[in-house]
Amino acid sequence: MKLFDSHAHLASERFMDDLPDVLARMKAANVLGCVVVCDPGEDEPDHERALEIVRANPGFRLAAGVHPHNARNWSEDLEKTLRALLALCECTTLGEIGLDYHYDFSPREAQREVFERQLDLALELDMPVQLHIREAHGEAMDIMRARYKQGRLPRGIMHCFSGSWETAKAYLNMGYYISLSGVATFKNANKLLDVARNTPIDRLLVETDCPYMAPVPMRGKRNEPAFVQYTFARVAELRGADPEQLAEILWENTLRANT
Repeated sequence: MKLFDSHAHLASERFMDDLPDVLARMKAANVLGCVVVCDPGEDEPDHERALEIVRANPGFRLAAGVHPHNARNWSEDLEKTLRALLALCECTTLGEIGLDYHYDFSPREAQREVFERQLDLALELDMPVQLHIREAHGEAMDIMRARYKQGRLPRGIMHCFSGSWETAKAYLNMGYYISLSGVATFKNANKLLDVARNTPIDRLLVETDCPYMAPVPMRGKRNEPAFVQYTFARVAELRGADPEQLAEILWENTLRANT
């Protein structure tokens, strides 16, 4: 059995001191695929380190995009840097992008403008997107539905989905994949149970979003790709699925979703 972590921030400074050990534990847990996410819009960009990690590890892929937290940093130069990353053969996905109205680290108007700009860019380059939507599902869905009706919505993934089944169905109806993180293992994640059970098997992914939100039984620890095994096991349990078969399907889903 082999597992795929569809969203990991391995270039984070929190992995600086022990990345070789993290990668060894990942391999030991049969997590052999990984989408490494980077953001050239960070105040201290991590894209060069992310690219080094991907190039050093067969089976890894790169995702590059400007997170809504960093929308305030958007500029012509930043767009040029992003385009250069997206042109690399290692880079298969534009993300994570979207709206985050929880922290409002960037003005909401800037978030909306940069979200729309990157959706346009994904269409131009024929690339999938990984979306980060937090406390902004209503507005994000309005934008996406309008684009979907116009034929202007790129294909993509709802990364770290934590909403209801009704919300998930709306995204699924627009052709999106649903990626579940360690949140699906939390005791208070009742609304995600139906999402894990009912998402069509060909539209389902699992991820860590490491170093954040470690799953049960690793709560309180720094998250890492090896821990995707716990989210996967919980999803398999909820679906009553054979783990070997489910792992094979999710592996193919992740490859297809990030192509």
